[in-house]
Amino acid sequence: MKEMKPDINKIQSEIIRIETIPTIPDTFKKILSVLENPKASLSEIGKFILNDPVLTSRVLKMVNSPVYGFPGRIISINQALLLLGLNVVRGLLLGVSVFEAMQKSMKGLWEHSIGNAITSRIVAEKLNLKDTEEISIAGLLHDIGKVILILKFPEQYQEVFNKVEKEELFIYEAEERVFGITHADAGAWIAKKWNFPANLVEVIQYHHNPILAKNNSFFTSIITFSDILIRAKGIGNAGDSFVPNLEAIIWEKFNLGEKDLLEIFKKMEDLIYETEGLFI
Repeated sequence: MKEMKPDINKIQSEIIRIETIPTIPDTFKKILSVLENPKASLSEIGKFILNDPVLTSRVLKMVNSPVYGFPGRIISINQALLLLGLNVVRGLLLGVSVFEAMQKSMKGLWEHSIGNAITSRIVAEKLNLKDTEEISIAGLLHDIGKVILILKFPEQYQEVFNKVEKEELFIYEAEERVFGITHADAGAWIAKKWNFPANLVEVIQYHHNPILAKNNSFFTSIITFSDILIRAKGIGNAGDSFVPNLEAIIWEKFNLGEKDLLEIFKKMEDLIYETEGLFI
C-alpha cells in the first residue's frame, strides 16, 4: 500500500493553533497573550511577570544564571527588563514558560537548549559581537519546534524517535519523513505568529543550514556552531546521538584557531556546570 504524503498545510494550521492543546502547561498558556501582542510594553510585561510568583522566580533565576553576563547581580524584574530589552525579555519568557514542556517531552532537551544558549554567548563574545543577550535567546529557543511538534502530535513524534533509533537518522531527517517538515519549520511558523524579530525567526528556521539564512547568516551560523559543540561534548539531548559536520564556509567565517576553540570548550564546561539544576 502506498504511503500517503503528509498534508503540510494542515500541519501548519494545527501548529499555529498551539493554544488549543489541552495538556499545554498553565504558564505557557498565560504567556501566549503577551507573546502575540506586538504592542505590549516593557511595563506591561513587567506587571504580567510580577503577578505570577513562579514566573518571577524563573525569570530572575535565568537572568542571574550563566546564560547571561549578569550572574547574581539582578535583584528585580524591572532591573532585568531594562538591561535586557523587549525582544530578549519576550524570548526569555517563552524559554522559561516551555521549561516544563521541554522536561516532559524529551529528556535532556532543556539541558541541550541551555547549553546552546551559553555556548552561543561565549562564541559571540569571542568574536567581539554586540547583543550577546539576543544570541543567547536564539540559542535557548532554536529547538522550540521540537516542543511544539511533540505537544501537538505526540503519537507521530514517537514514530520520529523510532525512526531515529532504527534507521540511524538525524532527528530532522526523521521528522521530514513523518511530517514532511522539520522542527525548524514548525519553530519558525510559531515564532512568526508570536511576532519575534526576523533574526530570531531565521535562526530557528535555518539552524541546520545557516547558509540559507537571507538576513543574517552569520548570526545563524553561531547557533549552528554552538549546537555542534554541545552535541560533541554530549551535553543534554537533541533527539539523536550524532554530531553534524561543520561546513568549511561556516568555520572560515569565524576565523578562529585551535587555541580559541580550546578556550571556548573550557569556558562552556565551567558555565554549563554552574547551571545544573536550574529550575529544578
